[in-house]
Amino acid sequence: MTISSPALVLVDPVRQGRPFKDAARDLGFSVVSLYTHDYLASLDGHADGDDLSFYTADPEEALHLVSAAGVDARAVVPCLEAGVYLTDVLAHLLGLPGNDHTLAMARRNKAAMRAHAARAGVRIPKFRLVTSADDIVAAAHEIGFPVIVKPTLGAGSQGVRVYSTPADLEKGQPQVTHDVYREPVREWLVERYVRGREFAVNFFSADGEHRLVDLWEYLRPDDSDYDFPLWDIVQAGPDHPDRSRVEEYVRGVLDAFGIRRGPSHTEVKCTADGVYLIEVGARLSGGPAVDLWMAHGGLRPFHDTIACYLGRRPALLDGPVEFPARFGSSVVHNEQGPGLLVAVHGAEEAAGLPGVDSVELGYAPGEHVPATHDNISIPFSAAVHGSDTDSVLATLAAIRSLVRVETRPATPDDAAGTSAALT
Repeated sequence: MTISSPALVLVDPVRQGRPFKDAARDLGFSVVSLYTHDYLASLDGHADGDDLSFYTADPEEALHLVSAAGVDARAVVPCLEAGVYLTDVLAHLLGLPGNDHTLAMARRNKAAMRAHAARAGVRIPKFRLVTSADDIVAAAHEIGFPVIVKPTLGAGSQGVRVYSTPADLEKGQPQVTHDVYREPVREWLVERYVRGREFAVNFFSADGEHRLVDLWEYLRPDDSDYDFPLWDIVQAGPDHPDRSRVEEYVRGVLDAFGIRRGPSHTEVKCTADGVYLIEVGARLSGGPAVDLWMAHGGLRPFHDTIACYLGRRPALLDGPVEFPARFGSSVVHNEQGPGLLVAVHGAEEAAGLPGVDSVELGYAPGEHVPATHDNISIPFSAAVHGSDTDSVLATLAAIRSLVRVETRPATPDDAAGTSAALT
């Protein structure tokens, strides 16, 4: 099959795929989608709305597929963390606008990210790269505790573990063998765990001009070390004491990593001695921020992302980004340990609270729920808005007073019932 009209090449348009495809069509383009992982290609409805669908993570093969189909490609657009490397390398091969393709891997692989940051003078924690789980212990002792261990690829904190003391590490090393995209984990980043305030920072860039959209602070229930940051997350206001230094630092990160166009989502930690890079992503935020921007701020982030990769100036760069409301999100964990979900008590009542925009349930009753350690094991989350930070915090507290995740251990009868259902 071939298409005759100008097209956008969307890389991994899942999760946020539908609004990206709708925006592409609204702008008059056909949709050509590239899927980089077998897991993404297995998701129900992943190719809905595609004029053409291709499956490869190799830029040269992608170039061949697009060219052989006679696609008049006008832009290559990343729609998910998994596709940011392919996006910029393919854009370069096609002669289309993109970010510095020579740094594409440094924007995707955490070890390459750390190595480039060190060369560029970006403040980062001390780190080591290991290619065997057996080497994690030695690397951790060399760096000094606390340490955090991360697969270099993947996303959503899957397989990330923090070890505050040597005794914690002796209890067990990371057991995750495959990342969130079901690819085998072949290397780990072992780095010094930074204790400080953590922020997610969202920018849009066009031809090297950067516009801050917002920053969100990760709020935790206590001062314990953590490997999964999502608990309560609140949009920081203009008077936040760390706002200026975080904004200045992230602008430097974007320049250092060759991010000149498109949205970016950068995570940092603030300490008394400065700001540290945790991760930089050359893509749109994957959390509730985007929906809240559209609902309450009048932004068109999917249209603006496409504009950036077309080499155009997005609308949000031509005026101050101001929101009439403050935003937040609550993530309720399964802290009982792995089991079968009995119920998420209070979810319906939480959805009806003033200021709650949406709730999302990750599991249905009877499904297996792991202990919450990453983005794919969240049983309940909510997006909220309010007139100011205090009102958002009050809504988040009200949600936590209502919502409780109940699980129970699986029994032989559960297994027998599953077997019977499959026959």
